Amino acid sequence: MTDPGPTTAETQKTPEAPKTPANAESAANSANPASAENAANPEIPAGTRIPTPPKAAARRAGLLVTLVLGGLTALPPLSMDMYLPALPEVTDALHSPAATVQLTLTACLVGMALGQLVVGPMSDKWGRRRPLLTGMAIYILATAVCAVAPTAPLLIGFRLIQGLAGAAGIVIARAVVRDLYDGIAMARFFSTLMLISGVAPVVAPLIGGQILRLTDWRGVFVLLTVIGILLTLVVWRWLHETLPPDRRHAGGLGDALRTMRSLLADRVFAGYTLAGGLAFGALFAYISASPFVVQDIYGASPQTFSLLFGINSVGLVAVGQLNGKVLVGRVSLDKALAVGLTVITLASVALLLMTSGVFGEPGLAPIAVGLFVLMSAMGLAMPNTNAQALMRSRDAAGSASALLGTSTFLLGAIASPLVGIAGEHTAVPMAVVQLSCALAAVAAFLGLCRPWQHRDTPTT
Repeated sequence: MTDPGPTTAETQKTPEAPKTPANAESAANSANPASAENAANPEIPAGTRIPTPPKAAARRAGLLVTLVLGGLTALPPLSMDMYLPALPEVTDALHSPAATVQLTLTACLVGMALGQLVVGPMSDKWGRRRPLLTGMAIYILATAVCAVAPTAPLLIGFRLIQGLAGAAGIVIARAVVRDLYDGIAMARFFSTLMLISGVAPVVAPLIGGQILRLTDWRGVFVLLTVIGILLTLVVWRWLHETLPPDRRHAGGLGDALRTMRSLLADRVFAGYTLAGGLAFGALFAYISASPFVVQDIYGASPQTFSLLFGINSVGLVAVGQLNGKVLVGRVSLDKALAVGLTVITLASVALLLMTSGVFGEPGLAPIAVGLFVLMSAMGLAMPNTNAQALMRSRDAAGSASALLGTSTFLLGAIASPLVGIAGEHTAVPMAVVQLSCALAAVAAFLGLCRPWQHRDTPTT
């Protein structure tokens, strides 16, 4: 089945050089954006600056747009991973069991999932900037309240609001990529975003661990508030509108629901959406359980945990760059995705065997290796499921992005409390959840996407 979104003419415009369309256009026009058009029309006085469409203006921003979008996609890992080393401390400070404190992660994930369902269609109707700036403002306020929350239920409630508002950055960043790029260029750009946003899970736990040396867990939310303010100012100043008025949807709630229903009725779109969401479920089982597994079961310090988490994130970023710089354009996106899902499944099997005692007491090192392999393979799974799914929808990128994000975060929210169901002293539930998600992702990919029946978007 072919992709109904881009036409042959459009895909022929996709450059094959490593330089992105944004960078190429920026370089070509950096000296004088109006010179080419003025030369073609002698009636225009020399030196007159001609207004450029929003899409062209955003593409000429090149690296700056990439950095802004990378910052928006980095917000979720910053909001969750910086907080991870503090989970045991929050458990003691608020006098709550580990399962209750893990709900602060679940609430944030549920908020991010549901918020995308609202913000995505809004961005298709009103453009990308207005919903994004509104969401960022609410995110700042909710995060500030989290910093002073006196009880676990209040913290859980405002983490939910934080997630609802922070969803604007995730869903609109993906929609902006779909506005600006197509086909193979879009897959490459998602891998580039992974390089930028991947820095967040590398440095976030390290920062969180250092904050705990200076202050308590509340300092993490103070820093997140400051980051939210800075990112909002950057978006307001430098991220231009990428959805022109003639491409916006005029309908209301009914139109948005019909759009989403038609997307979900697309078997291939649904398959990639489920495969990506379930792979993220395996990842989030690790994110949610690893502070207790590494620190409580294996006795590592918060700083050691942060170091191991950073190393795993480096693996994810490195494989993501291998995908974008080497594999995309040479290997079909489906083949790269199949390899990623296979490695995730094998790593989950190995982790289950080790944590259940089949090989005796393995110690921290073998567990850390298994988690490293699992997390690194996400660099093949996540960008390729995003690109393949978004290529199924050109004119409703916000709604498609919302469905992608909602499935991802809902499945992650389900996985989060399950890993602690047997208490804080065994890692077996983590491995069981990871393997279950991996097998379900493979089933969705094979059963719904059926990669042998359709071809990737042409590269020329």
